[in-house]
Amino acid sequence: MYFFLLNLSLLDLGCISTTVPKSMANSLWDTRAISYTGCAAQLFFFLFFISAEYSLLTVMSYDRYVAICKPLHYGTLLGSRACVHMAAAAWGSGFLNALLHVANTFSLPLCRGNAVEQFFCEIPQILKLSCSHSYLREVGLLVVGVLLTVGCFVFIVGSYVQIFRAVLRMPSEQGRHKAFSMCLPHLAVLSLFVNTSVFAYLKPPSISSPSLDLVVSVLYSVVPPAVNPLIYSLRNQELKDAAGVVHIYGIL
Repeated sequence: MYFFLLNLSLLDLGCISTTVPKSMANSLWDTRAISYTGCAAQLFFFLFFISAEYSLLTVMSYDRYVAICKPLHYGTLLGSRACVHMAAAAWGSGFLNALLHVANTFSLPLCRGNAVEQFFCEIPQILKLSCSHSYLREVGLLVVGVLLTVGCFVFIVGSYVQIFRAVLRMPSEQGRHKAFSMCLPHLAVLSLFVNTSVFAYLKPPSISSPSLDLVVSVLYSVVPPAVNPLIYSLRNQELKDAAGVVHIYGIL
């Protein structure tokens, strides 16, 4: 569990660091400029971290399913080597996905200005600047990516359904409450990420607006990586105790 959480924390940190610092710097310096190479690099790292994180969350849902529903087979199905291979596959899939999208997107001629109506370089906004019919290739890749995202989400939900069924059979009410308090916030954040990202990449152009695009992008690119560490850290009793001490001293 802690091995996967370590990987998740690194991905969350990378995802936030790719978009937020540049946006804050632009706000402080009252500019919206980013170089062509910088835009490509930002898009690559954002897609890399966000894709790898989603793959890792899928792996973690399977890890929890085996740990709760098949505890006697956990050592056989998910040994240390298997966990390393699964984490490596998550990172590798994120890298390949990012490389494919960035290479395809920035191979398109951009002839409709150079203003990206977003706080970071995002594929739908870059495609708006293209006047080539080749952009349909990238649209096709986005559709395939969204379908894979929805498929992973269905797998995650299915895993948690099995987990909830096992939890409901627990004799301890405290154990059931602990399991639900841990799983439900994670599913809520994951649902927010999937719904907003699917909406951002597949919404009809007729309902697109700069303010709506900004809100949706923040909801899927900033909120989940920022909230994930809080959700998972609340499982740590030592952290809870430390927070309690800080709260008491704060009152005093």
